[in-house]
Amino acid sequence: MSSKLSEHHANPALAHHFEDADQQFEASTLGMWTFLVTEIMFFGGLFLGYIVYRSLYPVAFAEASNLLDYRLGAINTAILICSSLTMVLAVRAAQLSHRRSLIVYLLLTIVLGSVFLGNKVVEYSHKFHEHLVPGPNFGPAAALTDPQHSQLFFSFYFGMTGLHALHMIIGIGILLALVFQARQGRFSADYFTPVDITGLYWHFVDIVWIFLFPLLYLISRV
Repeated sequence: MSSKLSEHHANPALAHHFEDADQQFEASTLGMWTFLVTEIMFFGGLFLGYIVYRSLYPVAFAEASNLLDYRLGAINTAILICSSLTMVLAVRAAQLSHRRSLIVYLLLTIVLGSVFLGNKVVEYSHKFHEHLVPGPNFGPAAALTDPQHSQLFFSFYFGMTGLHALHMIIGIGILLALVFQARQGRFSADYFTPVDITGLYWHFVDIVWIFLFPLLYLISRV
């Protein structure tokens, strides 16, 4: 009992209901993976619905996809890949107790995520201007052979990319909290669990986009 108490005093970040830092790390990681499994099921349902309707209306979905700017999608893909790299470097910096590097890499990840969201705002504004938002005002300048089911494509487009953007916003908020804690010297080689599990979340969000990009932007271009 005394050894456990001494470890708690030596590591104030260790919660009282854990015996040691390793147990806390494993429990936190398991919790994040459990959460990500629920997210996979959530996005999996959306992907399944998209695949079913795309197989039913391939021409309408292909025509609607051609109205998306695949160059912006490609740029955002590259941005997120770079953000995954900076997140990995942030985790490594935390493991090595490099506080300055940790803060820099976290801020770089935030900047890249913000640029991604900025590009989505530009892209969404173009869709509103071009009347590509499903509803009574839907009416793109280009003639579509099946406008009704093209609207269905854009319903999936806004729904899936919008939910992805929401996850990005949440991730950026978490990263900002980590920057604040890192400035206070909270993380070190002895305790970097929040940075590590946030990295898992960030990589998951990036992987979702890796699937969204070809499914939405490259239907008739591959």
